[in-house]
Amino acid sequence: MTRREWLCMSGAAAAGCRGARKKRVAVIPKSLAHIFWVSVEAGARKAADESGIEILWNGPPSESEYSRQIQIVDSMIARHVDGIALAAAERTALVAPVDRAMAAGIPVTVFDSGLESENYTSYVGTDNYAAGKMGGRVLGQLLQGSGRIAILMHAPGSQSTMDRERGCRDALAAEFPRIKVVAEQFGMADRSKSLAAAENILAAHPALDGFFASTEPSSTGISLALKARGLAGKLKFVAFDWADWMIDDMKAGVIHAMVVQDPFKMGYETVKTLAIKLSGQTPPKRIDLPGIVVTPANLEAPEIHQLLHPGIKKTNG
Repeated sequence: MTRREWLCMSGAAAAGCRGARKKRVAVIPKSLAHIFWVSVEAGARKAADESGIEILWNGPPSESEYSRQIQIVDSMIARHVDGIALAAAERTALVAPVDRAMAAGIPVTVFDSGLESENYTSYVGTDNYAAGKMGGRVLGQLLQGSGRIAILMHAPGSQSTMDRERGCRDALAAEFPRIKVVAEQFGMADRSKSLAAAENILAAHPALDGFFASTEPSSTGISLALKARGLAGKLKFVAFDWADWMIDDMKAGVIHAMVVQDPFKMGYETVKTLAIKLSGQTPPKRIDLPGIVVTPANLEAPEIHQLLHPGIKKTNG
């Protein structure tokens, strides 16, 4: 018997040995493919470092592979992690895995995109409906209240993006009744598929006045299609989320506004809710984070610059 084993068997040291291992929290994004999730990871690791928690970071290659996300959740349950943070890629398919985790005594914080269930510990995310309304409102203002627009949607079953798309439609209908949504297509969380969808919309509606995209892949497809057809700057384009190329496109006049989130804060607050739960306290059931509209007029404002240039370095978990 080693000295450590002897100590851990003694009553005086048992509590200390049990407490020596860091709590392990699995953080499972919708995918590993976009800068948004890199920023979420950085925020999650910041909170974990502050709370003395170990992060297990894993997700599917793309946001459409929710079956792989289910496998990852189940594997983390089998590893007996102390908590799970999940950005649900599909609002109904991920309900059963979350139920299994909660039944096993593993607290789950759902972040970014919701579930058709209330059986979780906390929810942390952008108020996506309100953010979608922001996008619809700024597009209506850019078009001065009239015109024909298209919405390039994300993927069926993604609650967060469905809420954004609904918010955009509702804002236009309520505040800009002379603006008509003449086309909607899914980009399927894929840049090349989003490009094809945007090309199809532009071909079918040559007199289109504006576009709204509900995610970064959809925004990419629209931007590429507009530039390929010589329409950059001629249609009013409101994008969602951000990437370095989107900032460049805004400076070039291709993108007129972006509705952005704070993924670093989202990751940070998500892990903090689990740290609170694991300490024996009760975290808030829901934390809604605001969306922010970025335009050429405020692009260089200090708070916007910090949000869009966080200086993140990707780490592997």
